Amino acid sequence: MSVAKRRQMIEREHSLSIMAQCRLVSISRSSFYYAPVPEAAETLALMTVIDASFLDHPWYGSRQMARHLLRLGHAVGRRRVRRLMAKMGLSPIYRDCREFCARGRYRHQMTNRSPKITANWVFASAHSRGGRFHSWAAVLSTRYSSFIAASSPGK
Repeated sequence: MSVAKRRQMIEREHSLSIMAQCRLVSISRSSFYYAPVPEAAETLALMTVIDASFLDHPWYGSRQMARHLLRLGHAVGRRRVRRLMAKMGLSPIYRDCREFCARGRYRHQMTNRSPKITANWVFASAHSRGGRFHSWAAVLSTRYSSFIAASSPGK
């Protein structure tokens, strides 16, 4: 049930206090007394300008839209533009990362389910920890790298 319907269930002239009635219908007292403030006429005019500009440039985010509005003569900050765009449900069209950036093409090899272990990985894992024992393990891995590479199921 919505908060508006639960707010209507509370009666001011009831024998129970308003606080007890709010607790029974599971709303806070502040939401019972809350009266929404309508948007100012200036904000509504700005929202229509943003809407019209967004139809022409659907790839504009809040930063580009704020610069565009500044060019049109409306001095508006980016955060206000962001809030108004979110209120109107406007989100820019942008390319997915898988289409153009390196993160989609080159994945880390350890994310695969069947990793291919090579001599370079053994050498790198031996060097990554440091300390006396691990440096000795690094010496062994470099000395016997041909044996490790030959016995690994990878390349």
